[in-house]
Amino acid sequence: MKKKVAIIGAGVSGLAAIRSCLEEGLEPTCFERSDDVGGLWKFSDHIEEGRASIYQSVFTNSSKEMMCFPDFPYPDDFPNFMHHSKLQEYITSFAKEKNLLKYIQFETPVTSINKCPDFSTTGKWEVTTEKHGKKETAVFDATMICSGHHIFPHVPKDSFPGLNRFKGKCFHSRDYKEPGIWKGKQVLVIGLGNSGCDIAAELSHVAQKVTISSRSGSWVMSRVWDDGYPWDMVVLTRFQTFLKNNLPTTISDWWYTRQMNARFKHENYGLVPLNRTLRKEPVFNDELPARILCGMVTIKPNVKEFTETSAVFEDGTMFEAIDCVIFATGYGYAYPFLDDSIIKSRNNEVTLYKGVFPPQLEKPTMAVIGLVQSLGATIPITDLQARWAAQVIKGTCTLPSVNDMMDDIDEKMGEKFKWYGNSTTIQTDYIVYMDELASFIGAKPNLLWLFLKDPRLAVEVFFGPCSPYQFRLVGPGKWSGARNAILTQWDRSLKPMKMRVVSKVQKSCSHFHSRLLRLLAVPVLLIVLFLVLI
Repeated sequence: MKKKVAIIGAGVSGLAAIRSCLEEGLEPTCFERSDDVGGLWKFSDHIEEGRASIYQSVFTNSSKEMMCFPDFPYPDDFPNFMHHSKLQEYITSFAKEKNLLKYIQFETPVTSINKCPDFSTTGKWEVTTEKHGKKETAVFDATMICSGHHIFPHVPKDSFPGLNRFKGKCFHSRDYKEPGIWKGKQVLVIGLGNSGCDIAAELSHVAQKVTISSRSGSWVMSRVWDDGYPWDMVVLTRFQTFLKNNLPTTISDWWYTRQMNARFKHENYGLVPLNRTLRKEPVFNDELPARILCGMVTIKPNVKEFTETSAVFEDGTMFEAIDCVIFATGYGYAYPFLDDSIIKSRNNEVTLYKGVFPPQLEKPTMAVIGLVQSLGATIPITDLQARWAAQVIKGTCTLPSVNDMMDDIDEKMGEKFKWYGNSTTIQTDYIVYMDELASFIGAKPNLLWLFLKDPRLAVEVFFGPCSPYQFRLVGPGKWSGARNAILTQWDRSLKPMKMRVVSKVQKSCSHFHSRLLRLLAVPVLLIVLFLVLI
């Protein structure tokens, strides 16, 4: 009999889980609390309890070639960076093309997930749902948690003395939808992440004054990178990852800082991180530096305290007559339908083997899909996570012992602290992580074999973008169109911009070769410099 799998949430993680279950011959049932697919990307002009929320002006930070399901490219005419409505259109098309909708029960929130009495031998779960006031409980052989981590806002009110006396409006960025109501107002945004910078830049066009308060600073990257290509197609390559992980730390840190400052010097804008060598997720905002340069946004340090109408910063300066404080301070990781100790089994940290499996369970029948952050896009990560999880649930892949999994978690946590600091436990190195997952299911490209068999493809795979198609070249779920998709990805990135034909257009292959030469020259020069200095 087919194993029955309960999938919680029908966002991109949930759709990946449904499709992966079907590929492995499992029987999925997906429970979605809203009336549509899309999760985070399904925009609503009002806040809905238990659902992620985005503002009207949200665009993607990853480009279309780097954030697709690996066997389902975006239409050629889609822009490289998409408004949320275009991404939602793509997600809906994927669900329909793969015939996934019939496995989803909409408007059916999950209220609890509990181990069956015989869990230690069967690994089964009791899943309780509620629809139109009626509760139902069903037993499943496995569960896949795909409800995301942008639902429960984190507002550190205890960190801001006097906030309870502040008389202006105060809310989390989750409640922000559009800027119009703040015309002519004075707004303080706390937090220098993607949401905080987006909101501040947008408000600066209508508000009288906008200030961002940041505790630790951040690198701010542009979506537009070398020669005008999407940043991730240029930065997220196997070659650059190899250099980062193998060059001496001093050289690697210098190179990273130089890349981050390529567009503008962050010190001059008050943005530079306190620890500038950490690889914490940067902010993507093409407008913020210009708004700072024009005086429409100011950057201040952390708030020391609030008064009834003002904020006093740690440098002693004050922002007076504030109308509104927006906390862009991130989200907490919570699954109210699940015993919290399953996900956070130690020191309130997310404790999952490879970011997917709770290591302490007697049976590996629960997987968490999408609870990771990286410089890469979410969709290809969730696709690989779901493919691996489906094979573990089916029994074609096995997990190590509990001790081995805990040792791996400890080792990875140490590496994360080194690269990303101790402010997050779910950050990971995109390409290293993807290769690790792919190796479990036989989907990792064999570069040596590729160089012997197909040199043209091998060069693109190693030096070009580490696009999702690479993980459908071989193994279970192999896609016959993967090779062609990789070799034509630069052309598809240019197509939506070529609305006006001009002469002597630089071809993508020329860009690739020139960039390859530059990339090869950099490590050679750095190594020579290092040898001279020592």
